[in-house]
Amino acid sequence: MKFTKMNGLGNDYIYINCFEETVENPNSLSVEMSNRNFGVGSDGLVLIMPSEIADFRMRMFNSDGSEAEMCGNAIRCVGKYVYDYKLTDKTTISVETLAGIKVLDMALENNKVTTVKVDMGEPILEASLIPVISEKMPVIDEIIEVDGKEYKFTCVSMGNPHAITYVDEVKDFPVDKIGKVVEVDPKFPRKINVEFVEVVDDNTLNMRVWERGAGETMACGTGACATLVASVLNNKVNRKAIVKLLGGDLLIEWNENDNHIYMTGPATVSFQGIWER
Repeated sequence: MKFTKMNGLGNDYIYINCFEETVENPNSLSVEMSNRNFGVGSDGLVLIMPSEIADFRMRMFNSDGSEAEMCGNAIRCVGKYVYDYKLTDKTTISVETLAGIKVLDMALENNKVTTVKVDMGEPILEASLIPVISEKMPVIDEIIEVDGKEYKFTCVSMGNPHAITYVDEVKDFPVDKIGKVVEVDPKFPRKINVEFVEVVDDNTLNMRVWERGAGETMACGTGACATLVASVLNNKVNRKAIVKLLGGDLLIEWNENDNHIYMTGPATVSFQGIWER
């Protein structure tokens, strides 16, 4: 089976063209292929598929085999894949995901996609839809205690759930220790992606992320979008800002006119291969 390894700011996934290949058990395949010692190594598996309601369909699976609703970094790579490998000649496409249909605009250089702008839709702020067990609307300063210390979280869904907290200095913060506890807190019925954020100025945020089902990753596109929304709600940044992640920068805008979040960032091919197990 042919595959392509791609990454968006170091958030790496294995992509399979399901117009040509058949994947019978993607959950277990994701676990096997994602293993960084015995497999290809990745944050998960992405299937590029036909759709009856959009130009393409994307299914994605975390490295633990669980299926996720969406991934902002992964969907940018889907855009690059379908254009660069000539599944489409359009530079604006629609992609069906479990979080709804997303519209991608691709920027080209030498007839190859370099960056992708994604209309991520409207943020979801209602507790029951995120979901998070809370009486607040929006869910700001929801307190979770870890090892005797209280952390205040703002919760946002971008089609998948996120909990954002602010720290003084994110570089040396124990993301692994705190993230894995918060991910499975009873307040979050479907678990949660956890963002740890340092405010640099009105237009810049530093962020590290603990992804549900994958652990800490180099970047998270939906997490960057949720972080911008949370930071606007908490009066910390403007509605358009750079979110700096371990793998690089994303430009995120919360548009006042249509209430949609727009994410712009790169997509890169790492290598191609054949899986023969």
